[in-house]
Amino acid sequence: MTEKMDSFGIGWRPELAGGILANLDRIDVVEVIADDYFEAPHSHRRAMRTLAAQIPIVLHGVTLGLASAVRVDAKRLGQTARLIDDVRPQYWSEHLAFVRGGGVEIGHLAAPPRTSATVEGAVANLELARNIVGDAPLVENVATLIEPPGSDRGEAEWISEILMGSNCDLLLDLHNLFANAKNFHFEASDFLSQIPIGRVAAIHLAGGKWVAAGSERRLLDDHLNDVPDPVYQLLEEVGALAQRPLTVILERDGCYPSMECLLAQLDRARTALREGRKRQTTRGKEAA
Repeated sequence: MTEKMDSFGIGWRPELAGGILANLDRIDVVEVIADDYFEAPHSHRRAMRTLAAQIPIVLHGVTLGLASAVRVDAKRLGQTARLIDDVRPQYWSEHLAFVRGGGVEIGHLAAPPRTSATVEGAVANLELARNIVGDAPLVENVATLIEPPGSDRGEAEWISEILMGSNCDLLLDLHNLFANAKNFHFEASDFLSQIPIGRVAAIHLAGGKWVAAGSERRLLDDHLNDVPDPVYQLLEEVGALAQRPLTVILERDGCYPSMECLLAQLDRARTALREGRKRQTTRGKEAA
């Protein structure tokens, strides 16, 4: 497998638009937040179609709340379907998160209790998404500052059950994994060995910061900081394990550095994944 089969991109943000458009030769793909365009003016949708004619686009959802016993909102799925028809992304994705219940929006992506009920709910919601949108999303692991109360299984087992039950692929957020590993004292590399790595189709990279949580510290995934070294190391590890081509997206939501700094992080991601691919090739030769 070669680096050319993998692709590397940046999340589309208005503050980064000029820098992205000026550097399309160094960016393979752009990730657009789908919800920002559900009720956007026609001019904004037209601008997104124009962007899609210049560079491949992927769509990323943030409000569906797929990982819940609560039925996913069909209206939001319809909006997703219409946006996909408009911009023809390479894929669309959403989080394995809980975002509402009883008509109340909680305002963030929460990790639900990891139980058979939320596995079954997520599988049912993903089937509904597939039926309405025409294609199922990649699903993303989320970071959490607390272990979800009432859980009876670990995160890797819970995610694996949802992937297999829904026949969906995984958008593996490596900073979310890194944060959860730090916060709850497990090895991120063990997580990689416990999930169906062949289901990983895309990667998110981001940064965060340490925050106080009572008498302890927790690593918060805030998308406001540079990607830390251990996350690049995890990307190399994924490259050594995963056989299929990967789409790697750098996420940044504020405190923006220079575009050159962001592009340097993207280049470092290319190097990390390439090094992992080399390890995979070496193992294959040794086995032969």
